Amino acid sequence: MQSTITYDTTGGDHSATDAYRHSTGPCLDLWGLDQTTDRYQLLLLVKRVGKEAGFTPRMIQLLDYYMAFTTQVDWEEGSRPIVFQSLARTAMDLGVGERQIQKLEKRLFELGAITWNDSGNHKRYGRRSPQTGRLLFAYGVDLTPLAYLKEELEAKLQEKQLYAEAWRTTKREISQQRRQIRELLVRWREEGGEPERIETCEQQYRKIAIELRSHLDLDRLRDLAKAHSKLCRQLQEAMQLGSKDQLSPLTASPAIAPTTRKRSCRHAQKFAHLQHTTPPEKNSGVTPYLEYRRSSEKQRQAIGNRLPEQIAREATGSFRAHLPASIKPLAFDDIIEAAYRRRLELGISKQAWADACRQLGRIGAASCLILTDHATSRTAKPVGRPSAYFQGVVRKSHGLGR
Repeated sequence: MQSTITYDTTGGDHSATDAYRHSTGPCLDLWGLDQTTDRYQLLLLVKRVGKEAGFTPRMIQLLDYYMAFTTQVDWEEGSRPIVFQSLARTAMDLGVGERQIQKLEKRLFELGAITWNDSGNHKRYGRRSPQTGRLLFAYGVDLTPLAYLKEELEAKLQEKQLYAEAWRTTKREISQQRRQIRELLVRWREEGGEPERIETCEQQYRKIAIELRSHLDLDRLRDLAKAHSKLCRQLQEAMQLGSKDQLSPLTASPAIAPTTRKRSCRHAQKFAHLQHTTPPEKNSGVTPYLEYRRSSEKQRQAIGNRLPEQIAREATGSFRAHLPASIKPLAFDDIIEAAYRRRLELGISKQAWADACRQLGRIGAASCLILTDHATSRTAKPVGRPSAYFQGVVRKSHGLGR
C-alpha cells in the first residue's frame, strides 16, 4: 500500500485561473462510473476516440500512465482518483522532461479530462488506508473530470464510426467502379475499338487511379468516386458509339450493313470438340463451332457469335449457379466471372486460367471452361482430370486460331 510520500515538484499555482475553479466543481461530488464500465474501459474509450476529441498519442500515454496509479475504489461514489506521483518520476518513467509533462497536463486540463488537487505548497503526496486501500488524503492530478466526459466521448465515438463506415463504403464503391472500368477497357480493346480513344480513356483512368489510403478524407474520396463514375459513363457511351461505327454480326442490320466497315470480333475464338481435344477435320475458317454428340442443331451453333444468354443456356447447371440472379440481361463479363468461379470447383489452377486468357482472351478461356465442365459432367467416360483437359482444349483452340 502507498504511504505518505512527499515529492518536491515545480508545479505552478492552478487556483488562480477561472477554468481551474470551474473544473473543481464536479470533483466535489463524484458518483463514479457505471458498474459495467471500469476505468480501463474509460481509457479504451479515450484511445478509440483519439484525435476526434483532441487527444494526441502523448496525452493518451500520460493518461494511461496515471490510470495505473488508481484502483477501482478510487472510481466509486465518495472517492476521487487522484494521482500523487511526482513530476520528476513521471518524466523519468516516460523519458521526457518535466516541462513536457506539465504541457501535456495543461492540454488534458483544457480538454476537461483532468484537474489538480493542489496542496498549499503545490507538492504532490498522499496516503492510502492499509485496510481498505482508499485514499485518506492525496494531492496531485485529479482524474475525476474524465468520468464526466464519458457520454461526450461515446457520442464522438459514434460520429467517428459513422464517418469510418461512410469512408469504407465510398472506398468500396470506387473499387467496384475501377474494376468495371478496367473490364470495359479490356472488352473495348478486344472488340476492336479505336486505339487512340482507348489510350485517351486509359490516361484519364491513370490520373484518378491513386492509392486509397486512410489519410484521404471523405470529401476527397467522394470526389474520386464522382470522377470514376463519370469516366465509367463516358466509356459506356463511347463503346455504344463504337458499336454503331463498327458493328459486329450480332448487332448489324441489313439497312446499315452496306455502309459499315466489316470487322470480325477479336474475342471470337475457335474451339475444340466437346468430348476430346482433337480438333474437327472440317473447319470453315470463319467461325469455330461447338459439336456436341447426339445434340440438336441448336447446340451446334458457335459461341463466338452468340449472346451471353444463349451461351448460358448451353452451360451446365453447376456453371449457371454462378451467374448473377438479376433482371438485367447477362453480359459477357458475367459469363467470365462465372467461369472464373467454376474454375475453382473444377480444380483448374490460376496459372492455367491466366495462360488461357493470354492466348485466347477471356471469352475464349470461359468457353474452354464450359467445354471442360460439360466433359466432366457427361455420363459416358467423364473426364477425370479437368485441369489437364482444360489445358488441352486451350492448346487445340489456340492452334485453330493461328
